[in-house]
Amino acid sequence: MDKTEEPAQAGLTAAIIAGCLVAFLGFGFSATFGVFLQPMSADLGWGREVFSLSIALQALSWGLTQPLAGIVADRYGTARVLAFGAIIGATGYFLRGFVTDPTLFALTGIVTGIGTGACSFPIVIVALGKIVTPAQRSFVLGLGTAAASLGMFVAAPASSLMISAWGWKTSIFVIAASFLFILPGLIFISRVSKPTAGNQSAGAFGTAITTAFRDRSYLCLFFGFFVCGFHVAFIGTHLPAYVVDKELPLVVGAWSLALIGLFNIAGSFLSGWSGNVVLKKSVLSGIYFTRAIVIALFILAPISPMGVYIFSAAMGLLWLSTVPPTMGLVAQTQGLTFLSTLAGLVFFSHQTGSFLGAWLGGRIFDLTGDYTLMWWAAVGLGVLAALIHMPIREPALKAANT
Repeated sequence: MDKTEEPAQAGLTAAIIAGCLVAFLGFGFSATFGVFLQPMSADLGWGREVFSLSIALQALSWGLTQPLAGIVADRYGTARVLAFGAIIGATGYFLRGFVTDPTLFALTGIVTGIGTGACSFPIVIVALGKIVTPAQRSFVLGLGTAAASLGMFVAAPASSLMISAWGWKTSIFVIAASFLFILPGLIFISRVSKPTAGNQSAGAFGTAITTAFRDRSYLCLFFGFFVCGFHVAFIGTHLPAYVVDKELPLVVGAWSLALIGLFNIAGSFLSGWSGNVVLKKSVLSGIYFTRAIVIALFILAPISPMGVYIFSAAMGLLWLSTVPPTMGLVAQTQGLTFLSTLAGLVFFSHQTGSFLGAWLGGRIFDLTGDYTLMWWAAVGLGVLAALIHMPIREPALKAANT
């Protein structure tokens, strides 16, 4: 390596490390907040729909914020977007710990969703994907996703321990404070992450979006990612409570989410690597079909702590492993100039699925007393998503990244 390239490489490495830290902090507690469902609902006398609606509104606000954050990141740079998100995310979680009125608590999901939408790992990994070579992109997307998964692995048992030691209210205030630790790392990201559409007009953004939605491949990714959101929001929000309903300890539910995060580290790396050696659409179809099988086996088998842990490990391998090939295909099919914007729109579909997965889980439980309908809906949607990704036209990497 030339000596003049060493500072640039050092800056790139620092930015990647900082980006992984942002993914770790911005995603972990948000993805495992379902640990709070049972203790908060029991303590405050709520039905599960109250908590579920807050999570659902968070997911929907996150999804609505994501493309807007992507547009700002494409035009003005990623660091400003992440800073805004960290501050709003901290505010949203502070309000969650402070508010006990059911309606107001549900509405805190909107504030939290705006914050997490602006500082979440999709914004970070897309920014990292822009500053590396096409050959490195799939791996770096996997690396950032794995960092988010590590956050999930740490956050779930940490939340359970904090609730046991300090109660749910203080624990939520700790989560709020954790978002502020994102801010120092943005110095390194701002040095290398530059706007890719800074000179583009509003009309150019509109043309890019219109062109994408006329592309069959982009539409397949858009609708397929909806299913991913449905799965992860339903399971992430309701699995701990489902475990308690089956007369297993809450700690089993917390560790189930932790295991999802742990095994998702391996799943994200494997998915990122696989996207470099086989067709990404094949990777996606395989992930969704395998999810359907794993969920079906889980709900048909007798419940036990070991069964929950095996299910969690299997789902962890498949959890966010959809992200690297999905974002990689957006880059391949649509190019890099408006990547944050178009990836944000795909993520909006994901969060729409998350809204339904989180809210319907609570709604159906309150109506029927169990989650059976939701589990089988998850199985059916998994099979559908596997089929949706098959028609994608996957261009050659070299041609797609101009």
